[in-house]
Amino acid sequence: MKKIIFFLLASCSLQLAAFSQSAKFTESMRSNLSLFDSAKTADDFVSLANNFERIGDAEKTQWTPYYYSGLALSTAGWMPTVTDKDANSLRMNGLLDKAEANAGNDSAALSEIEGVRYMSATQQMQVDPQNRWMSYGKKAGEALQKGMSLNPSNPRIYYLQGMNLFFTPAQFGGGKDKAKVAFQKAVDLFKTDHPKSLYPIWGEKESEQMIIQCDKK
Repeated sequence: MKKIIFFLLASCSLQLAAFSQSAKFTESMRSNLSLFDSAKTADDFVSLANNFERIGDAEKTQWTPYYYSGLALSTAGWMPTVTDKDANSLRMNGLLDKAEANAGNDSAALSEIEGVRYMSATQQMQVDPQNRWMSYGKKAGEALQKGMSLNPSNPRIYYLQGMNLFFTPAQFGGGKDKAKVAFQKAVDLFKTDHPKSLYPIWGEKESEQMIIQCDKK
């Protein structure tokens, strides 16, 4: 009887510890996610990326901290104060590798990760578009297509597709008309998007705003 009681107490202690750890992780994640709205400079976003990476390293099994760390670096990478775009993208890719390893077979998570891989490859291509189009442009396109195949209902993938088409001249297969179709697809998917806790939710307002831009002459 004493052994049974000991086992039950030990089991309850482990469950409480796991719950406490999970609650702390969720609280830390939500606290840092709220900082995306107030971050303004490249340093702000790099600091936020560092925060998420520390959470991921402490938790070890979660994909979302590394994903958001990569996303924060992507935002920083578009700012002129980040002069070494290649180094920034390489760090992003390392974080995304960790996110992918922790995501396992979660196709929704993997689709989101591919979206940030697309951003990373696009940034590296923009360093020297003329000479890097064939290499990094191809990587960006492959990431986008993989993200769609993993989760055809991911609205953020279509938002990114729309951005790609918007800034690609019509003579090269892009243009506002094609971009608008992708943005509208994203907006429609957002209406039925019900992500799990801490999964990405960004992109809806951006898609709506880009439809307005597509309608401008």
